[in-house]
Amino acid sequence: MSGLFALDALDVHFHAGSRGGGVRALESVSLQIEIGECVALVGSNGSGKSTLLRVLHGLVLPSRGAITTRPGLRQAMLFQRPHMLRSSAQNNIALGLWLQGQAWRSSQQQALRALERVGLAGQAQRQARRLSGGQQQRLALARAWAQRPELLLLDEPTASLDPHAKREVEALMAQFAAGAGADDGAMTLVFASHNLGQVKRLASRVIYLEQGRVLADLPVQEFFDAARLQQVSPAAQLFVKGE
Repeated sequence: MSGLFALDALDVHFHAGSRGGGVRALESVSLQIEIGECVALVGSNGSGKSTLLRVLHGLVLPSRGAITTRPGLRQAMLFQRPHMLRSSAQNNIALGLWLQGQAWRSSQQQALRALERVGLAGQAQRQARRLSGGQQQRLALARAWAQRPELLLLDEPTASLDPHAKREVEALMAQFAAGAGADDGAMTLVFASHNLGQVKRLASRVIYLEQGRVLADLPVQEFFDAARLQQVSPAAQLFVKGE
């Protein structure tokens, strides 16, 4: 790892509701994401994983605390059920690039390269909403890749996919993290997952959340060492055993 931080969250709180009331979704979350890491967020439903990703990406503002990113950091976020425009797969990527000021022809060319990167070049002119769930998620990855992000946030990216599609998306995530493609720079990944096997395969570090609090933050090998995890957080160890 580089020793440089892409993102720093300091004493972050988020209360869903008005003026500090409502549901306490995040409580006193402090963490740093180092450039080159692949970080998994785990925990039960309602633990705060999705909220934390949205706060880190700036989609919602923390009720208290601060998020600091490295100056100029390019980032993108992928959702469990990505929204597809009523247009072709290629246009779903090109439109975002065009809106950022690129020429339309250049946007179309870059969109096609992104589709090639995820194995969907043959689907370029197909309506995006008619693609399978796995193809749509790969299209969403292509859309993110086209932005050339240095930090990619993913919220349960394979939760609704069949086993074959899960393997395809996981392989792309691993390649993005490694910068394996000819046109790739290595990305820093932060992803939420219920699949502990996936976490073992992909993550370099695991953060366990419960009721909006970080109860464990360990390298992946230590997180899956029962004795070590029990020492750090009995609640996290119970979660792993229960899964």
